[in-house]
Amino acid sequence: MSQKQVNITQIKSSIGRHESHKACLRGLGIRRMHQRVAVIATPENMGMINKISYMLKVED
Repeated sequence: MSQKQVNITQIKSSIGRHESHKACLRGLGIRRMHQRVAVIATPENMGMINKISYMLKVED
């Protein structure tokens, strides 16, 4: 059984953002601007994506 993955790309800078928002970026594995990562669509990951959705581009 394969799990659904979501591709996310950081499109806005993390400079000057809340520490909890920066922690969400680190938790999702994003280190720099325009980096694309594929994460498994677990409730924990989707919560982090929803919290910082203004900084990300999300693709299914």
